[in-house]
Amino acid sequence: MANYPTPHINAAPKDFAKTVLMPGDPLRAKFIAENYLEDPRLVNNVRGVQGYTGTYHGVPVSVMASGMGMPSIGIYSYELYTVFGVENIMRIGSAGAINKNIKVRDIVMAMGASTNSNFANQYRLPGTFSAICSYKMLKACTECADEMGAKYHVGNILSSDTFYDDLEGLADNFKPANAWGKMGVMAIEMEAAALYMNAARLGKNALAICTISDHILTGEATTSEERQTSFTQMMELALNTAVKLDKLN
Repeated sequence: MANYPTPHINAAPKDFAKTVLMPGDPLRAKFIAENYLEDPRLVNNVRGVQGYTGTYHGVPVSVMASGMGMPSIGIYSYELYTVFGVENIMRIGSAGAINKNIKVRDIVMAMGASTNSNFANQYRLPGTFSAICSYKMLKACTECADEMGAKYHVGNILSSDTFYDDLEGLADNFKPANAWGKMGVMAIEMEAAALYMNAARLGKNALAICTISDHILTGEATTSEERQTSFTQMMELALNTAVKLDKLN
């Protein structure tokens, strides 16, 4: 393992569990720790990116924010994987639906993460890399969702480098969201592809679970407070998945 603390995480390897839940929002990490974890302790607060470790149903679990965008989750996940002994990272975030059959507050599990980012250029691959999740994590998550009776969708998402896209002024047939939607992409977010690439390169496991916070096709949307505190089914699904993963090891 590399030296610690790192520039972004002021902790020791023993401070993190093998499985880390990563919401984008530090306040969502705090909410999960305070409302679900037993005996949570703050293990990182560099730049206000709060990380906590506690137990859930007796299983050690950590939760730490990733910030927004692929560069941010790329830094935090890389350090967790390489320095702090983390094996599994679950992104638990929000996404905008681009499929008419997916509704606001539905859960999407990203089997794959397409992207418009240049994140993969660092690997100097002679082709296009397909960023996919850990099947072990996906299988555990779908089993937990079935046990909970949760409504979910499994498939491809888009990890975008832009939230405000200048191309959105184009006619509908040429808008990026519609173009990706034609290829069966379920929703758009901004982190999963970088997480999946880090996991692939480092021989680790990753899965992105997102709650649909807004619908790009219909304009329906949730508030920032709702995204922070009301996506509890996704939070519980991720925690139950962490417990199932612990039993598999």
